[in-house]
Amino acid sequence: MENSFLGTLADPGVFPAVSGVLGLLVGSFLNVAIHRLPRMMEREWQCQCAELRGEEAPQSEAISLVRPRSRCPACGHAISALENIPLVSWLVLRGKCSACQGAISIRYPLVEAITGLLTAFAAAQFGFGWSALGAILLIWALIVLAFIDFDTTYLPDAITLPLLWCGLLFNLGETYTSLSSAVIGAMAGYLALWSVYWGFKLLTSKEGMGYGDFKLLAALGAWLGWQMLPLIVLLSSVVGATVGIALVVLAKHGREIPIPFGPYLAAAGMIAVFWGERMTQYYLRVI
Repeated sequence: MENSFLGTLADPGVFPAVSGVLGLLVGSFLNVAIHRLPRMMEREWQCQCAELRGEEAPQSEAISLVRPRSRCPACGHAISALENIPLVSWLVLRGKCSACQGAISIRYPLVEAITGLLTAFAAAQFGFGWSALGAILLIWALIVLAFIDFDTTYLPDAITLPLLWCGLLFNLGETYTSLSSAVIGAMAGYLALWSVYWGFKLLTSKEGMGYGDFKLLAALGAWLGWQMLPLIVLLSSVVGATVGIALVVLAKHGREIPIPFGPYLAAAGMIAVFWGERMTQYYLRVI
């Protein structure tokens, strides 16, 4: 019975479809993580600061990724299970809270859709097995990191550090690259942006990026190997420069306002997961 189920699940037509549905469900949870994790971090920092000052911890609601239940940020209405069906509920509610009629950001169904599509694509690309599982986990983490960094300029250690270790763990069996390449990739990824950070700071007396960017590139190096780092840095820089110029010119985004680099690293990492090897081979052939 178990072998029959796994055989059906491993079918090239079934596995991507099942993975896509799973991705939609996980996308709903990723929305919660994107919203709550920065607030959890800020509350922890406030408590630590109060402790250092010898004061009582600030009285605020304790939240986690699972409690309390999801609710409308405008009126506090607890969202029922029927109101929390990925994509469907947002469409049925026409993007409004059922209690106060306040607008529900289109980002929620967008994150669910992106997660579902990329999960299905990873399943189709890698097929049933460990490589698909690893790629899917990496994609989920990169989605959360990209949106959190875009909102807050934070790249939480609670995600980047476990992501690095998971990359090394998967490559114990050379799932994506050799273990030596993964270890060198983790070190080189961190040191590459660390060097850029300090070079920029020494020249300008300003900080050009955060330490979270170092850790994210180190994690990508641990997953994909040091050979992919030049491609990831190049892709993220090109996309970041293009978007940055567009924001300054079209959206009147002030040049003094920092633009987070994490989303571009995350996007470049996803591209490298799917097409990195082919892009690198093509580039080498052209050279």
